[in-house]
Amino acid sequence: MFITIASFLVVTGIVAYISWRKTKGDDLSTSKGYFLAGRGLSGLVIGCSMVLTSLSTEQLIGVNAVSYKGNFSIIAWTVQSVIPLCFLALYLLPKYIKNGYTTIPEFFENRFDRQTRLIMSALFLVFYLFIVIPTALYTGAIAFNKIFNLETVFGITYGQSIVYTVVAIGIVGAIYAIFGGLKAVAVSDTLNAVILVIGALLVPIFALAHLGDGSISEGLKVITTTHVEKFNAIGNATDAVPWPAMFTGILIVNFFYWTTNQAIVQRALGARDLKSGQKGILLAALFLLTLPVILNLPGLLSFHILGDGLNPIDTSYPALVNKVLPTFLQGFFIAALFGAILSTFNSFLNSAATIYCKDLLPSISKKQRTEQELIAHAKKVSTIMAILTMIIGPLLMFGTDGIFLLTKRFAGFVNIPIVALFAVGLFNKTVSGLAARIALLLHVILYFSIVWVFQVKVNFVYVMAALFVFDVIVMLVLGQFLKREPYQESKENKEGVDLTYWEHARVTVASLVLGLISLHAFLSPIGLASPDGQPGLILGIYAVLQVIVLFVFRMKKTAM
Repeated sequence: MFITIASFLVVTGIVAYISWRKTKGDDLSTSKGYFLAGRGLSGLVIGCSMVLTSLSTEQLIGVNAVSYKGNFSIIAWTVQSVIPLCFLALYLLPKYIKNGYTTIPEFFENRFDRQTRLIMSALFLVFYLFIVIPTALYTGAIAFNKIFNLETVFGITYGQSIVYTVVAIGIVGAIYAIFGGLKAVAVSDTLNAVILVIGALLVPIFALAHLGDGSISEGLKVITTTHVEKFNAIGNATDAVPWPAMFTGILIVNFFYWTTNQAIVQRALGARDLKSGQKGILLAALFLLTLPVILNLPGLLSFHILGDGLNPIDTSYPALVNKVLPTFLQGFFIAALFGAILSTFNSFLNSAATIYCKDLLPSISKKQRTEQELIAHAKKVSTIMAILTMIIGPLLMFGTDGIFLLTKRFAGFVNIPIVALFAVGLFNKTVSGLAARIALLLHVILYFSIVWVFQVKVNFVYVMAALFVFDVIVMLVLGQFLKREPYQESKENKEGVDLTYWEHARVTVASLVLGLISLHAFLSPIGLASPDGQPGLILGIYAVLQVIVLFVFRMKKTAM
């Protein structure tokens, strides 16, 4: 135990020290410096920070838990995000940067009106403070409790260990977010991303060796010859994600998370130029294609090593870590996990403070504040928000369906109407703010009624998809009667940021989409998920098609 704790403290301390050294001379006295890192982030920092912000213990524990219980169909929530990320890089980011947005709700005011911006800002805060941040704290506490055996070490109950750990994580994360601003968050994310990749890869490597009695190849042979149906990413009606859901509710939610979610997009808004932003976004998309190795494979290995009797299923991942990792590596791994927890916590906390100060505060208080006063106010608000999420986090232990799906179900109140309003605002020029707000109200009433009051026996992702269509139709119909003057987007580059496209953006997008399709074929009955599958043939076809894509784009570039 001493070695585990010591290695954890050493790695965590190194990250904190480097982050402090990299940011100690930064100007945090202005909004641009505090909220957007002075618009000076590189592509590498943006990509690493986006990935680590999204890759919280909710995914590491929750997604692996679903894979432990079922199959790989749950990857739809993660790898499919490649599509919205490509859309963000090619289409939305140039608009965001050109208009000089600090927050996404600014778009809603430009397109609709001030009231719609305020409502959208409030929805973002509800989503962050009651769903995302408490979930990151709670799942982090689960991992710490299981790996360090806090109940036994300190002689306390499970509930007490969760509460104490949530508070400890919350305090450390709040220090990063409150005193360092976005730059400190992004720099620490980059360091923690490297550590997390190494640490998370150690788990399946040691688990395969454990399963194969010291041989990784024997472990691979076991999982590819027994219970191969668990590799299947094409879910049926009884799986966590039925295959039609990949093209309906989940796709819509992923568009929300990766293209309109303040905590994610804020990193790209802080890019030094458009090229850097596009590189960072597409780097994040590339990393997402590799996530099944650390988000699903350990769940499958837990099934093979620990059996199918774990309860609750959310303990399967930390139990596997405790089982297969040597003591000296457990500290390194928990430091990596701690970095992921901190990243999600402090990133969303920073974004919540940004939205409050830039979107809500001017309407709540008419007082004119200097830049320094605004930053001071942001720090006070962040402190209050941090305390609130530390109170809510432990309450999630009373959920029964697995933390990942539980939070996704609650998120349907927020993410679907936001992306519906965003889509209508983007592709329609005359629907008014009043029409948008009426559709939002109807969505909340219907979603609550269908999922909780009447408890309709339909997968909630289908409900999300249906309500997205409903929201859009309501806005378009009401928009025939509640019109505004046609919206004209500004042509002005408001921040003077270099808007030159990255020359390799389109070929990278094509390669990523091909990789996404090939991955689903590989993890299906025609690939790994059946004794009769041909995974080698699929990999060969993918390689040939990838060469063709590169050749076609090279020829087009030469012809220009």
